[in-house]
Amino acid sequence: MLYMFWKTFLHLVIIILLTIVTQVGGIIYLITILFIGKKKSKKQIKRLSVFTALYLTATFLIIPNIAPFFGREKIKETQHLKAHSLFYKLANRNYVKPALNKSLNEISIAFEKQQNGIQLVYLDANFPFIDKFPLLPHLSHNDGKKIDVSLIYEKQNGEGTNMKKSISGYGVFETPKKTETNQNNICKSKGYWQYDFPKYLTLGTVNSTLKLSEKGTSKLAREILKHKNIGKVFIEPHLKNRLRLTNNKVRFHGCQAVRHDDHIHFQLN
Repeated sequence: MLYMFWKTFLHLVIIILLTIVTQVGGIIYLITILFIGKKKSKKQIKRLSVFTALYLTATFLIIPNIAPFFGREKIKETQHLKAHSLFYKLANRNYVKPALNKSLNEISIAFEKQQNGIQLVYLDANFPFIDKFPLLPHLSHNDGKKIDVSLIYEKQNGEGTNMKKSISGYGVFETPKKTETNQNNICKSKGYWQYDFPKYLTLGTVNSTLKLSEKGTSKLAREILKHKNIGKVFIEPHLKNRLRLTNNKVRFHGCQAVRHDDHIHFQLN
C-alpha cells in the first residue's frame, strides 16, 4: 500500500514538473503510463522510449501545426536569429504571436547588418497554447506577446561574439558600478527576496572572460525600440542609464519581478 502511494506520488511529481517546464510534457507522460501498463515486461525502458518518441513527435511535428489555432507560432530561426540553446525549443518555450515573429526577424536582420556576424539570440518566449498559462519562473510570458533576448558580449580584445556567459543564458548579471543605482539592493531591502533568483538558474557559468558590449547592446535595444508594435522594453535601471536609453518604452519592471541585467525583455503593445 505504501509502495503504491509513493509510486503514484512520484508519477504526479513528474507530471507536474514536465507541465511546468514544457506545458505538454505532463500529459504526454500520462499517456505513456496508460499506454505501457504496469504488467508489461521492462516497462521502465519501454515507457522512456515511448515517452521520448511521443514527445519529440509532438514538439517538432504536431504542436507547430496546432499552435496557430491559438494565435501563436514557432519562432522562425534564420542565420540572424537563433535560440541560445536547444532547451528552449525542446521545452516548447519558443512560441510567439505572428506580429512578434515578424518583428524578431526584422530586428535580427537589421542588427546583424550593424554588427556583422552577431546574431539576435533569444531565451524564453512563450508556450504554444492557452493565454494566462504561466511560463515559470516568469510572471508575464503567458500570452505570446513577450520574449527575452540575450545581451551582447565581446571578447577581451573588443571583438564581438555570439558566446554568452551562462549555459541557460540567464543568471550572470552585469552588476552596477559604485556610482550607479543598485536596484537589486533596493528591492531586496524591501523584502523582495526573489529579485536576484536567476543566479540559481545559470545551469553553469562559461566564457568568464567575456564582457558586456555596451555598444552592441545599445544598438540592439535601439533597433528593438524602432518597432512601433513594441510597447515595452525591460532592462535594469543602471543599464538603461549606462546605455543612454531615453525612450519612454524602456521601463522598470518592478521589484515583484526579477532583475534584468542578464537579458532584455520586450513585448508587443
